[in-house]
Amino acid sequence: MTQGDGYADQAMTAWRRAASARARAARVDEAASRQEELAAATGREVHLKMAEALRSAAGCHRSSAQLQESFARRMSGWARGRGPRPRFMSGVAEACGTGSAALTLVDGRQRQLAVAASDGPARAAQDLEFMLSEGPTKDATLRRDLVFVAHEEIETRWPCYGPALTALGIREVAAVPLGSADHCLGALAVFDPRPGLVGTRAFAEIVGALTRTVLLDPDADPELYGGIDHRDVVQQAAGMLSVHAGCQVEDALALIKARAFSGAESLEALARKIVSGDLKMNPGDWP
Repeated sequence: MTQGDGYADQAMTAWRRAASARARAARVDEAASRQEELAAATGREVHLKMAEALRSAAGCHRSSAQLQESFARRMSGWARGRGPRPRFMSGVAEACGTGSAALTLVDGRQRQLAVAASDGPARAAQDLEFMLSEGPTKDATLRRDLVFVAHEEIETRWPCYGPALTALGIREVAAVPLGSADHCLGALAVFDPRPGLVGTRAFAEIVGALTRTVLLDPDADPELYGGIDHRDVVQQAAGMLSVHAGCQVEDALALIKARAFSGAESLEALARKIVSGDLKMNPGDWP
């Protein structure tokens, strides 16, 4: 199979998942209608509550279908030689009325495990959180609640992260946790979202789509069609530095983060220099 065949397969898979999500939405809508009919016939409020929950679930499935269809269209066009390779998160950002959105996966201690970003600013913002251990994603996963911060409050709330974020030209950020009732898988961060979006049903459906049908559905793709970065090169660099410097891996990772934040290069670029041997392994020699 050629690389082009693999990309075509991804587009076909996305179309199939979109069709499946739309079929699920239709089934759930039918169930909601039955509950509404029962409510009208019996006057029992419980049926209205069930119908409302079902309508919400159907909306999440439709939102999932739209995200899958957006990716499929982008991938189909790119396979014919048009534009850069699509990212699934670009469709998420588009649905939120912006160009920048990121999905971050965390472990049980709310430490970043992996990230998928729609564009450069979104990735830079998540790298800043990873380096500084503060920011909207961290707050959203720790508190299990929506975080929405704008303008001057960004720099007030996060003394280190905030000024670096606004330096990227970002003026608003919303982050919401993703996961089940008893487990937080990560968070969606949206930068400069469409005015009035945050807190709406449409936003909740986008979040629900990512949670239920992208991360938790049996047919989900946790790698987001190859768009998830597990920071393998950063972890490899930390391991190498820990052996050379005789320190714990976490301490070596902290040194790498600090060097990247204080320097003019990205975290990944610095890690690649360490792995390739282009940068001295002794942190005492670092400028």
